[in-house]
Amino acid sequence: MDPITVKRRGAKDASGRTPDWLVFVPLLIVLFLLPACSGKKAKNVTPVEEKAPVTVAAAVEKDVPIKLTAIGSVQPYSTVSVTSRVSGQLLSVFFTEGQSVQKGQKLFLIDPEPFQINVNRMEAELARNNAQLVNARAEERRSAELVEKGYIAQEEYDNAHTQLVTFEETVRAVSQDLENARVQLSYCTIYAPISGRTGSLLVHAGNLVRAADGGNPLVVINQIQPVLVNFSLPEQRLSEIRGFMKNRSLKVEAVISNDQAYSVTGSLQFIDNAVNSGTGTIGLKAVFSNGESRLWPGQFVNVVLNLAVRKKVVVVPTPAVQMASEGQFVFVVKPDYSVEKRVVEVTAVSEDETIVEKGVSAGETVVTDGQLRLVPGTRVEVKNQK
Repeated sequence: MDPITVKRRGAKDASGRTPDWLVFVPLLIVLFLLPACSGKKAKNVTPVEEKAPVTVAAAVEKDVPIKLTAIGSVQPYSTVSVTSRVSGQLLSVFFTEGQSVQKGQKLFLIDPEPFQINVNRMEAELARNNAQLVNARAEERRSAELVEKGYIAQEEYDNAHTQLVTFEETVRAVSQDLENARVQLSYCTIYAPISGRTGSLLVHAGNLVRAADGGNPLVVINQIQPVLVNFSLPEQRLSEIRGFMKNRSLKVEAVISNDQAYSVTGSLQFIDNAVNSGTGTIGLKAVFSNGESRLWPGQFVNVVLNLAVRKKVVVVPTPAVQMASEGQFVFVVKPDYSVEKRVVEVTAVSEDETIVEKGVSAGETVVTDGQLRLVPGTRVEVKNQK
């Protein structure tokens, strides 16, 4: 029997072993039938609909104050650098550094002796000229009588009259010089031009001071009652601010950064006449009475500008409002826990709340977190159900 016949009958080779390919035939058949079996079973299983997890909040109707916030800096209501109007030696200082002073309070004394001497001299000169003026007037009257009777020539009268006019002008000039000397003497005592708080004493007693030396003031006084706060807001808010400012004074609150529980109330006083083109903001100033001196020049504060109070408006949490190509929208959760996409119209936005004019009614539920997984009709699972 030939080897080929042997292989066909017993499927064994000459060594008596079953070929390897015959071992894998049953395994291949099983693998081929598995997908068909599993497919039949899958047809009998009903898939479970997956719900998107979200957090929600209710739209509510309430009164909402319209506020704008910014960072502001405190500055004095006015600042005066006190200088001397005469030159001389500084004799006395009548205040201490950092002291509160009132307008008209005595601050400095410059040695008045040279100025007093000049006043005395001018008074003596004026007295002498007044005496000469009296004589000139008497001489002019006598000359007028004599020329009228023909006892003297007209020329003599003219001379007497000229001398009278000369002494009158001399007396007038000396009187003005005397008044100026007295004013210079009064400048030796320096008074506070405004009420405020003094800074560091920049020139001490014994030093020589120069008149009108603006570069070297004696002391700087800052008026801090009242006080100003400078701040800036985006230019887009300018028309809104001006509109509210037409009818009433706008209230401004200043909150000290390290004392959030305490705020000082003032009013908006000034809007700059131009927008800062570099920053796109408009400068504003608010005035505060600062009776307790809590606001200090150079200090940074949180500023809250109160524009108005909107009555009975619908409010949703700000994170609920999303932006798309068609505008701003929210997802509203319906009773069957599916979501509906609503385009909304908002009028005021803060960090926490947004006023919705159109698109949502009070009492409806809106999605505040998890919007990325939502499309209209998606069913949701509320994580903050309580």
